[in-house]
Amino acid sequence: MPNFSYAKPVVELFPTVVAQAREAEAAGFDTAFVMDHFYQLPGIGEPDEPMLEAYTALAGLAASTSSIQLSALVTGNTYRNPPMLAKTVTTLDVVSGGRAVLGIGAGWFELEHRQFGYEFGTFTERFERLGEALEIIVPMLRGQRPTFEGKWYRTEGAINEPRVRDDLPVLLGGGGEKKTFGYAARYADHLNIICNASELPRKLDALAQRCEEAGRDRGTLETSFLAFVMIDEDGDRARQLQREFLLSRGVDLSALSAEDRAAATDRQFVGSPDEVAEQIQTRVLDHGVDGIVINLVANGDEPGIVELAGAALRPLVID
Repeated sequence: MPNFSYAKPVVELFPTVVAQAREAEAAGFDTAFVMDHFYQLPGIGEPDEPMLEAYTALAGLAASTSSIQLSALVTGNTYRNPPMLAKTVTTLDVVSGGRAVLGIGAGWFELEHRQFGYEFGTFTERFERLGEALEIIVPMLRGQRPTFEGKWYRTEGAINEPRVRDDLPVLLGGGGEKKTFGYAARYADHLNIICNASELPRKLDALAQRCEEAGRDRGTLETSFLAFVMIDEDGDRARQLQREFLLSRGVDLSALSAEDRAAATDRQFVGSPDEVAEQIQTRVLDHGVDGIVINLVANGDEPGIVELAGAALRPLVID
């Protein structure tokens, strides 16, 4: 759920989020995700559009659902002290009865770092921080009490109680073939690959290399792809939603060459349920990706759209 610009009063905002999560749960989705950002992202909207704090929202969803997993896609490591993040996601797991997933990444949106007063640092520094954080957080999720002295973080026998389990899943999100994929091979249960669909064969080859280097069986690391989906029973309406969304971001499909149009829509899957399912199958799953995370940025808040997407995509990933 990346978009909270619902053209409704603020008091109706979170009930709309709850309705989407419940609809996803009923439709058989594994997990409901929110973004961990303070401002709306430039590819979706303007910075001052509504954005909820991730873990507060997830706790509210925990009380409003019963079976669906709950996660940030993904937590910005730069926003939180690692032991505190381990405590936060573990508390979400307790509150939800064992339904939390730790989604985590290095962080990248400089504007919100600067305006909120968080140190942004260089690309290299952010990934150094993520690597150190994982050395602290993963043991804490497993019931260990790590003592760690790094360049960026330190702990001294950090305790993480209570826990309802020692196997809370860790999901890394990103597209970096060396650092992100390397950390996923070492620490994660799941990798959400963020890239253009046309890049997936290369990304999966790189992931296989990182797993080999880490001495890990590639088959033990689940993968998914983050897809922008515009879906409607009327495929023409879905395509109109796509045009309107891209126009809002300054992209006019009608003015682009075929090559530029393909590049602008490489992460998008648009049309009727059958059309979207066929696109997901051939452009993503046939390459060997295990599953899909869908971003219904244009109309996910409309009642019935999450259910429609679930009905279309569930048969592709469930035997």
